[in-house]
Amino acid sequence: MNIQIHQYNTFRKHCRWFLEPAIYHKWNEDQKLLFEDFKKKGKIAVSGDMRADSPGHSAKFGTYTLMDLKSEKIVDMKLVQSNEVSGRYHMEKEGLRRSLNFLETNGLEVDYIVTDRNPQIQKYLRERDITQYLDVGHVIKGLSKKLEKLSKDKDCQVMKKWLAAIKNHMYWSAFSSNSGPVKVAKWTSLINHIQDVHTHDDPLYPKCTHPDRVSRDPNMWLHPGTMALHKLEKLLMNKTVLADVAKLSSRHQTSSPESFHNIIIRFTPKMSDFKYAGMMCRLYLAGLHQNENAKLKQVSKGKALFKVSYPKYKEGQGTSKPIKTKATFGYVAALMRLVFDEVFPDPAKFVA
Repeated sequence: MNIQIHQYNTFRKHCRWFLEPAIYHKWNEDQKLLFEDFKKKGKIAVSGDMRADSPGHSAKFGTYTLMDLKSEKIVDMKLVQSNEVSGRYHMEKEGLRRSLNFLETNGLEVDYIVTDRNPQIQKYLRERDITQYLDVGHVIKGLSKKLEKLSKDKDCQVMKKWLAAIKNHMYWSAFSSNSGPVKVAKWTSLINHIQDVHTHDDPLYPKCTHPDRVSRDPNMWLHPGTMALHKLEKLLMNKTVLADVAKLSSRHQTSSPESFHNIIIRFTPKMSDFKYAGMMCRLYLAGLHQNENAKLKQVSKGKALFKVSYPKYKEGQGTSKPIKTKATFGYVAALMRLVFDEVFPDPAKFVA
């Protein structure tokens, strides 16, 4: 088209001298104000999750995000390169370690943290004596794959009728309980329930809370001594599963940090390769966008509006989601003012 444009090296020079220092400065100033607000409220409850910049085991960067569970604002983000640790599996622990140390340095105390069931993370948080709860969705996801595989066995066909109920029962066990032993008692009652037995030996949950009713399909129940019941009990009642159930989060999950990962992808597409500073500043832009638009209000025209979506994990089943107000971009105008009024006239102090 014979249009003269600046070279890539010129663009990188502008980024290095003006744009990246402005973004870095803006994020740090906003984060200081956020921390001052958190300190007034006392301890904070956070959820943590990691996102790798590329699929598979060849990730160059790992981004660990801590989000405040009440306000859904990003508390801190740490970028870890794979060559800084001994492989992709160690990025998450290193990112969490850096974030917690940063919060501690700035005088913030964590009440509890909600994460996935990564064994390294669980061990590390035990050593630091930080209360941890597990995201219910991650625990169910691991169990669901095993249950679906088991239900394909010739002796376990009846289990197909119970797959959705087992998932719902885990959510109910977590959300309706305030202590680990009660969660475990409700979860273990499942084995009696699927045999059409609704009274239990555990005093913490002696009887099912649903009303008594006669089943229209007597063949749906599992029977004592059958291979299906034996395999199901072995899978659902092993020590690892019971330990995870006791630590399930009763209120908050990691769905919000995982949704934030979709915002990160808008600023750092996985197909593109970025330098460390460029990657870090794009993450800060995503964080500024999230913090400005956290907890958007639901659109209402006389009554609250919803839309139907079909997420991949639902396998074709629809689910209703509230229609939110449109996002705002005030941080962009603030960054432009910062670049032209302060950084451009005297970039040296910002670059430093």
